[in-house]
Amino acid sequence: MKIHDLITTTQALADLCARLAKSDFVAVDTEFMRENTYWPELCLVQIADANEAAAIDPMADGIDLAPLLDLLCENEDVLKVFHAGGQDVEIVYNLTGKTPHPIFDTQIAMMAISQSEQIGYSNLVESWLGFAVDKGARFTDWSRRPLTDRQIEYAIGDVTHLAQIFPRILKKLFKTGRGAWLDAEMEKLADPANYANDAGSAWERIRPPSRNAAVLGRLKALAAWREAEAQHKNIPRGRIMRDETLADLASHPPKAQADLVKVRGLSAAWRDNDIGKRLMKAIEKAEPLSADEMPDKPKRGAPLGKEGVLVADLLKLLLKIRSREIDVAARLLTRSDEMEALAAGVRDLPILKGWRYEVFGKDALDLVEGKLGFGVEKGRLVMTRIELPAAGDELAAE
Repeated sequence: MKIHDLITTTQALADLCARLAKSDFVAVDTEFMRENTYWPELCLVQIADANEAAAIDPMADGIDLAPLLDLLCENEDVLKVFHAGGQDVEIVYNLTGKTPHPIFDTQIAMMAISQSEQIGYSNLVESWLGFAVDKGARFTDWSRRPLTDRQIEYAIGDVTHLAQIFPRILKKLFKTGRGAWLDAEMEKLADPANYANDAGSAWERIRPPSRNAAVLGRLKALAAWREAEAQHKNIPRGRIMRDETLADLASHPPKAQADLVKVRGLSAAWRDNDIGKRLMKAIEKAEPLSADEMPDKPKRGAPLGKEGVLVADLLKLLLKIRSREIDVAARLLTRSDEMEALAAGVRDLPILKGWRYEVFGKDALDLVEGKLGFGVEKGRLVMTRIELPAAGDELAAE
């Protein structure tokens, strides 16, 4: 594989992307910094196909990333391959308002061909290529210039290895016939809605202090205010105010700006500075949360009491058995909250639709309805079918 020198000009990037546009796939990775900023700062982009690889410096003077972004977001003929690519996709979305498409994530794919829940990149390389990745440059400051040869070599390795591994994963997927399982998962990863930064829904990430509509209305207003402040200053939202402080202000709103000095987590400067004034305006303008926005009441205990706990535990045991039998990550099949809902009698669930129903949902439903049990065979826990008596047989027995 040809490894190019660090790309720092628009022309060199355009030439590279023109060649890569003819490939079936490209492996993509990014290096970024986000510890001190609201928006992740893109510091390096690595890209490779089966024949060539390069690192691109987005911080180089005068470079225009348009050829790269067009390749990622507009070219539907080239598959974009990532590993645990959520944050990489987020960066592209922040730059373009679009996401790379079509997309393939090797971490998600590994869940369909093994019991690996969230396999890390270094473990992926070791399992498929048989050597350990040098992690020495992993936590360096990627924003500092010039980049060292070791940094660039480390970064390019992320995509050269991925370009070797991807075809092998794809081949195994074809053999197992599970490629179709991943279609919805990959589309979900590429859904722009996952990366839209809607200030109006920022409050939903904060643990609500109560279910009082007025309190939640203030929480919504304060969370949106904090997002705007953090975006404008380009600093992490926690630097403006912690979640706990935000929730406390929503529950116990100060009557005057001078009272902010009494709020735990705020400095004395808030009593008369401009940001404190903007905070007070946000509180004053807050309106009670509307009925259709009110969050669902939290479940207390098991959906079916003690019996529900037992049923949910049996479903989790069934999940372990089935994931082991078919060598697939349990997390790809279902989650704990979904099994608890099934135990509670809910039937409109992903687990009872499509391939998940065929692979696991049908047996899970049979277990809940008493048609499936467990047994021990040659020292191994196995599922056993239970023949329920017909209605006529029950009457005859009486």
